Order: sequence, then structure tokens, then C-alpha cells
Amino acid sequence: MIPTEFDYAAPESLDDALWLLGEGGEETRLLAGGHSLIPLMKLRVVVPTKLVDLRKVPGLDGMQREDGSWRIGAMTVHSELEHHPDLGLLSRAASTIADPQVRHCGTIGGSLAHGDPASDLPAVLLAAGGSVSAQGSGGPRTIEAADLFKDYMTTSVAPDEVITAVHVPALDGYGYGYQKFNRRAEDWAMVAVCALVYARDGVCEDVRVGLTHMASTPLRATAVEEALRGQPLYAGSIAEAAERAADATNPPGDLNATPAYKRHLARVLCQRALTEAAGLS
Repeated sequence: MIPTEFDYAAPESLDDALWLLGEGGEETRLLAGGHSLIPLMKLRVVVPTKLVDLRKVPGLDGMQREDGSWRIGAMTVHSELEHHPDLGLLSRAASTIADPQVRHCGTIGGSLAHGDPASDLPAVLLAAGGSVSAQGSGGPRTIEAADLFKDYMTTSVAPDEVITAVHVPALDGYGYGYQKFNRRAEDWAMVAVCALVYARDGVCEDVRVGLTHMASTPLRATAVEEALRGQPLYAGSIAEAAERAADATNPPGDLNATPAYKRHLARVLCQRALTEAAGLS
């Protein structure tokens, strides 16, 4: 299908982008990589009157390590994350997104702002305890990942705000695993599970587990974390904890899978991701 008519602007500064957002109101949308927004426009699910393209705004890409965390510009594309193995889990998850064409265009900030519960990076940011920096008419602010995702494709980023950077703790010493199930490599995940494990002397001192497509927002599998934290790490303890992966979830049924099948996938993928993160695979 073809989108409805819209105005287009490509500002060359963040201030100009913010001014255009404020002038246009809620029917003005930001364009980053476009791989989330444009398909919705073609289906006319989203009908903006103006697009504000961020590709010319300086200072919104690149990544640096600062004080034990990574600062990643919001316009950094997935392929850059994929080829930066020091990012650990984030790099691993980015490498599974769609196909190379999408990874060379889609951006981390666009993915997070879109808030699709089936996309890969929101659950990773949530599990890692990351945050985003946003700039709007009220000035700059930091939004923790736990406060970012509000409902299906709905975030706490205000209509007049731009995500400028993503902050992800380096989590040195943590093992990580990422497991994803889809029909084709370029498809959205039916379910995906990310895991971070910190172990000492064979005992799990800390564990974080993120779930993708198991509710209207990304989730932390807190029941799994509580079951495994402080326990010896071996196949049996991981399998027992992974059985809690579907607790307190509400996965949507769709053409690919029923809610019951998604709960089954969550348990299976959680066990695999934890085994990988614990270095037992």
C-alpha cells in the first residue's frame, strides 16, 4: 500500500528538530531508520502529517564507554552494534535482527522509541538495567528502561522529545545468552529470551532474564531470577528455574503461535539462554 500524503523536513540541528516537533504537534513523527515507522505508514496504521528526519542531526551516532557503561548514540545502526563484540549481549541480539539490509538502516533509538514488544532490543535494555537520554521542550532527562515501556507500542517518551542516547551498563564478568524463535531469520520473534549471569565458584550471584513478545511490553522474568540467584549453576538448577519463565506473562496469540505455545517456547528458550550465559553449553 501507499502512505497518505505528508510533509517532510530534514533539520540539521537538534534544536531545529525539537522546534519542528513542537510546531507540528502529535501528528508529527520522527524518522530515524524508518524500518518500524514506514511499514505502519504503508498499512495506514499510522498517518502522520509530517516526518522529521534525524539523519542530518549531528552527535546522535557512535558509541563510547564511560564510567562502566556504554553510551550509544540513538541513531547508531544495528550493524554497528552487531560488529562491536565488546557490547556483549547487545551485540549478540543486534546480530539477529531481520537481515543485513535492515541492520544497516534500523537504529537503536528508533527501535526503543517504537516500543514493539516483538523487537529484540527493548528486552535487552530492560534486562541490562539500561536507560535512555531524551531531550524535549522541558530540557534533558533520563528514562530508566523499567519506566520506558508503557503498553503496546507505547513508551514514556513525550511527543515533543527526541531520544538522543542509550546507556547500557558494561556488566563486566557477566556471561550472556540470547535465544530467539521465528519461522524465518528475518521475521519478528515469536518469542526471544536474553539472559545475563554472574557466577563465582559455580554459584549464581546475579541473574537477569528478559522476555520478548510475552506481553504488550518487554518483561523481566523475575520468577526465574529469584529461583536461580544464589543457587549452584548446573543443568538441573537451570532447568528448574527456567520452568518459571512464563509466570506472570500474557503473550498475545497470533497467526504464528497460540499463547500456550509461546509460554512453552519461553521455558525452552530460557533454559537454553541461561545455559549459554552460564557457560555450560
